[in-house]
Amino acid sequence: MTKAIAAFTGFPAETFEFYEQLGANNTKAWWTLHKADYERLVRTPMLDLLSELTEEFGDPHLYRPYRDARFSKDKTPLKDHQGAVVQIEDAVAYYVQVSANGLIAGAGWYSPQGEQLRRYRDAVDGPNGAVLEQILEGLPARFEIDGRPLATKPRGYDADNPRIVLLRNRMLVASSTYAAAPWMGTRKALKTVRADWQTLQPLAEWLADHVGPADDPAADPARSANAQA
Repeated sequence: MTKAIAAFTGFPAETFEFYEQLGANNTKAWWTLHKADYERLVRTPMLDLLSELTEEFGDPHLYRPYRDARFSKDKTPLKDHQGAVVQIEDAVAYYVQVSANGLIAGAGWYSPQGEQLRRYRDAVDGPNGAVLEQILEGLPARFEIDGRPLATKPRGYDADNPRIVLLRNRMLVASSTYAAAPWMGTRKALKTVRADWQTLQPLAEWLADHVGPADDPAADPARSANAQA
């Protein structure tokens, strides 16, 4: 028997209050007392939202609430937000996040791996770069674009290259940020995330096609065979 999908009903106001309280009490002792609140107010509604997006976008991954503080001066044990991704290629994904500040929905390429940066620049500098320009220029004003650009031109490219702004990027993500509001406690939150992901689908697909996997598929016989199937 197929398990029924729980209908997403929204992130209640208490979700954002939970993260406000966490910001002032980021300790293991506080977490022990409020872990059940996290499950009810954050994890469950986020999983319900993702379950309604899975058929259209793919299987999601929900990030753990715990921080890896081993190499950080900040030793607080918990993240101040809950994020989740639907990954379509190495470091290329759709993203959603909830925190005390509200809701973020986005998509893109968030971290260069392996040969991805070289492939990205090759694509930008070729005919496919015009397609990327059109995609980015066509995004509604609510989307913020972040490329974590180099301060100078990348090696091997002229400063007067017509696509030098895109070539300087070391990642490429577009996202919308929505301040916490009562409508997030309704199914409008789902409709908003779905609409933003649909709008960003051409960008995500361009990146998946042209940035590709971290490694060369030809170097992995199994992956190469699957790509040709």
